[in-house]
Amino acid sequence: MSYRPRIPSPDRRTVLRGSLAASAALTLPLTATAAPAFALSGRPRAAWGVQVGDVTASSALVWVRSDRPARMIVETSPTESFRRARTWHGPLVGSGTDFTGTTPLYGLPAGEQVHYRVTLADPDDPRRTGEPVYGTFRTAPARRRDGVRFLWSGDIAGQGWGINPDIGGYRAYDEMRRLDPDFFLCSGDNIYADGVIEPSVTLPDGRVWRNVTTEEKAKVAETLAEYRGNFRYNLLDDNLRKFNAQVPSIIQWDDHEVRNNWYPGQILDDVRYTEKNVDVLAARSMRAFREYFPVSTLHESSGDGRVHRVVRHGPLLDVFVLDMRSFRNANSPGRQPDDTTGILGAEQLAWLKRELSRSRAVWKVIAADMPLGLVVTDGATDFEAVAQGDPGAPLGRELQIAELLRFVKHRRITGTLWLTADVHYTSAQHYAPERAAFKDFAPFWEFVSGPLAAGGFPANALDSTFGPDQVFVRAPDRANVSPMESPQFFGEVDIDGDSGELTVRLRAQGGSVLFSKVLQPGRVGQ
Repeated sequence: MSYRPRIPSPDRRTVLRGSLAASAALTLPLTATAAPAFALSGRPRAAWGVQVGDVTASSALVWVRSDRPARMIVETSPTESFRRARTWHGPLVGSGTDFTGTTPLYGLPAGEQVHYRVTLADPDDPRRTGEPVYGTFRTAPARRRDGVRFLWSGDIAGQGWGINPDIGGYRAYDEMRRLDPDFFLCSGDNIYADGVIEPSVTLPDGRVWRNVTTEEKAKVAETLAEYRGNFRYNLLDDNLRKFNAQVPSIIQWDDHEVRNNWYPGQILDDVRYTEKNVDVLAARSMRAFREYFPVSTLHESSGDGRVHRVVRHGPLLDVFVLDMRSFRNANSPGRQPDDTTGILGAEQLAWLKRELSRSRAVWKVIAADMPLGLVVTDGATDFEAVAQGDPGAPLGRELQIAELLRFVKHRRITGTLWLTADVHYTSAQHYAPERAAFKDFAPFWEFVSGPLAAGGFPANALDSTFGPDQVFVRAPDRANVSPMESPQFFGEVDIDGDSGELTVRLRAQGGSVLFSKVLQPGRVGQ
């Protein structure tokens, strides 16, 4: 399959220069990452690197974190020389946002490489500036023939497996960066706010896993400061910071950004928490999430405060980012014969229908933070995702998905594809009405990947309500297998600009392509 040439990673002098500067600046102790102090002398530093998010053909969001109050200044250029740089004056970052800031860029050229650098200036003396931090990204193409290639995965620093310096930290990020994708879709569980990171863990074979530790990761997150510290923890990894400087992201959230299997209105029965109201915890986490990721709908200048959104990536691709957490009903046995809230909520379902019907993209990726046909339990009797193990007609949250699938079929919406993570293994499911209890839908594919830096788990059971056929699965045979014992997983999607064909590759860390599937454009079902 043909796609436009990529800029080889080793030649990206700007990115390397910026990443090395960020690494050199990161001199704070790894066992304590408190908020910056106002009394620090010297110039502002961007020790946590840079990020770019929600890139379109003409826009992007650039993120940075300072070590003290500072003015954020972004320069963009078509070349590494910055001889024809355009300057963007960003916000004044301070303690109110944990010294993070995001600057929107508009009017960018479509389908082009954009080089940028972020400089932090003393708010009282603009001449006092820190060392610039460099990054680069590609805007979405305006022409179909340019093609699109992106990666997806999720689940970072889970089950006690954090940044291990003995194995080089989060190595999967280095491998993904070298593939040089147009963007990365993170399907949720960016942090494990409910997961403690111990200094060391002894593996079943006697080896010792050693973690970088911080104060905020020594207990479950409850306060705003603790949630901020959880998001900051992953940025201690050099691989992740280099990745962020080269690959833009589309970020969604799931449960572990707050607490395992949470839902709105939940009151916790967990002795680890002094704050029992999940809604209070979720609000604190969302504030930190908004501070630490460049998400267009959460940006103060134009956002409306929601995670679900459409990111349009040229004529070939629209990405429909779902929020299957914030509007769901309570986890239950899932046998209700009538359920209008479901896992998306009525308003988000209406939004998704409307945006799918408006989309003119060849491919419409539905980025779900939970799988559809895999049975994910919550305790002995309740269920966490959509499926609840009953192979018959839709019940509970399945009713909402059935309504959506029926809508896609009857509106003849072509090119839908479901991508997700969450279950800590990789698999491919094909859904077809001839195998299903519910038959009023067109066939479609769901691909699962992850984790990126967390424990691996055995494969979940399938629910046959929508007729899934699991054509591929790779999973450990026991629970919580460490990244030293089992490879981490991520997926790749490659859309050919000439034919419009879409190829999905399920990858394992180490360079292996475990499974590949080619899908044809212009079809309601595959």
